[in-house]
Amino acid sequence: MKPDIGSILEQWPYEPGQITVRKIRGADGREKLQLRLDLGLLQMELVGRPDGRQPYGFSTVLDYVEGQLTGYSNRHSGDEGFTISERIVRELSDEALMNYHRYLSLYVLEDFEGVVRDTAANLRIFDVVQRYGPTDADKRSLEQYRPYVTMMNTRAKAQQAMSREDYRTAMAIIMSGLAAIKSFFESHNRPDLFRHSNEAAVLRELRKEVSAHLPKDPIRTMERKLRKAVAAERYEDAARLRDEIEQARATRHTQSTEATGE
Repeated sequence: MKPDIGSILEQWPYEPGQITVRKIRGADGREKLQLRLDLGLLQMELVGRPDGRQPYGFSTVLDYVEGQLTGYSNRHSGDEGFTISERIVRELSDEALMNYHRYLSLYVLEDFEGVVRDTAANLRIFDVVQRYGPTDADKRSLEQYRPYVTMMNTRAKAQQAMSREDYRTAMAIIMSGLAAIKSFFESHNRPDLFRHSNEAAVLRELRKEVSAHLPKDPIRTMERKLRKAVAAERYEDAARLRDEIEQARATRHTQSTEATGE
């Protein structure tokens, strides 16, 4: 045995400010993920739990808890009264942290399918803890991370759609993600934070990128010009734009009717 990993670290230098990650073939023949840190590295499995363990005989602690919940709900015709222990809350939190390291690494490698999988798992963990945690503090313990994980899940799904050049689906995914983040802040009585949210800002930038690939809606363009004309008190231009908008809408309605045969 050679427990000193100094030679490995020397051959793979740490880059401050960069997420340095790679895939390697393990001694067991399976592909694994390595994330370089300042004082070492993390090695993770690509499927199942990142640490390769099978807690309670399940692939993940989350799977174990969800199995317990299903059994309880079947016996009691619902989940009322179901709770998880503080120990399980800690184990779920640890699992969410491992998932975080993996999905962050997978995003760098543009393995968006893996990012969607791990971020979705973390959102399920947050739901379980928020709903069934034993104390109010436990219930709130992971909620602070929900906007970030929602953003990463949305980015990965949108990137998958963009890789297929399905920009309309990508736009719908982004708008749904923004709505989810806005709803989060509203549910905590802080709707003002949505405007300044870094997560929302990331999705708005991605929305701009996707918008550049979508055909422009001439009616929306004219409506923007109309608002500017009214604001600038250019009423003749505003009147002309209103007429053009009404004509364009009438033409669109006619075309739609002819296409559907109604």
